[in-house]
Amino acid sequence: MPTPEKARQIEEISEILRTASVAILTDYRGLTVADMTAFRRRLQEQQANLRVVKNTLTRIAAERTGTAVITPLLEGPTALVYTSGDPVTAAKLTVEFARQSRILTVKGALLGGQLLSPADVEALATLPSREELVAKVVGGLQAPLYGLVSVLSGPIRGLLYVLQGRLQQLGGEAEAA
Repeated sequence: MPTPEKARQIEEISEILRTASVAILTDYRGLTVADMTAFRRRLQEQQANLRVVKNTLTRIAAERTGTAVITPLLEGPTALVYTSGDPVTAAKLTVEFARQSRILTVKGALLGGQLLSPADVEALATLPSREELVAKVVGGLQAPLYGLVSVLSGPIRGLLYVLQGRLQQLGGEAEAA
């Protein structure tokens, strides 16, 4: 029977696993407190979080939430990088920090109930963010519309130029007379 404190932690980890769009499992062994604090700040700026977890409590939480696929990754010191926002942003920040620190290692991730390998997390980090994808889709939709407007306004513009030219001709004849 877990203590009330451990039961609370299991429930918090369960909530993270249930609600997070991505949960990246990392090995933080060797990082200084200052490094961890700097990493946490960067994550919080992008609506992501870092939480050091106990493997046994995380294993219990994973079994309760149906995300037991992460249990093989629960060895050694484990920290969860998680967000309920854009998973690409969290992956980018984690991979970038791992490259800079050369200490943090990515064990894998949980994305949509699927287990991702460290290589998959790096591939996820190379994708454009949600905002970039939305901007590309909107730009892709706008380009044909601008073209259509240009094509449809061409004959009207041509008629306007003809009428303006004729008006100038008539104006020139009236001044000569």
